[in-house]
Amino acid sequence: MARTPQKPRRRLTVAVRRAEILVAAATEFGARPYSEVAVADVAERAGTSEALIYHYFNDKAGLYTELIQQEAAELLWRQQAEIDRLGQYAATRDRVHAALKMYLDVVTERPHPVIAPIAGNDPPAAAELRCRIRADYVNRLRDMLAPGQGFRHMFALWGFFGFLDAALLQWAAEGCPVNQRESLVAAALGALEGALGDWGG
Repeated sequence: MARTPQKPRRRLTVAVRRAEILVAAATEFGARPYSEVAVADVAERAGTSEALIYHYFNDKAGLYTELIQQEAAELLWRQQAEIDRLGQYAATRDRVHAALKMYLDVVTERPHPVIAPIAGNDPPAAAELRCRIRADYVNRLRDMLAPGQGFRHMFALWGFFGFLDAALLQWAAEGCPVNQRESLVAAALGALEGALGDWGG
């Protein structure tokens, strides 16, 4: 009896295999909350084994945390690309507006990883990473706005992200409707402007 030829196994580098797993993880964690995703789900989507995922990422929390790091870097890149597209003479408000709209694009694409920390669903390692990412966001916004150095301006910058978190949570709960996007952006810009009292240019 003739043997059926077996499909040859793909030989991939570690970097390529890890990248494929992270793409699969982005799909799974983007569609469902962290608690509802199993490593087996990611392995099946990536066409690999659970054992290999554990080998590369230690556990589900490690995989998720690396995904958050990757997505934060992608968000910053996409936001900066939008800001650069406006040109160096764009008004500060327009630059913040562009960054906010790109943030909403990311929330629409994969809402659960963005909403997870607001809803308190992050594992500890991811929560710690998000704290560092948030501090970086605040510093970047400070550099963009060049506000005063008083306590009011410090609280305004941190408070802006708290406002944005609450607004995003409500927006996501309603299914991220397109017709509410500009209202959300306008409210966030107004909150920031009101708290600062000055855009700094």
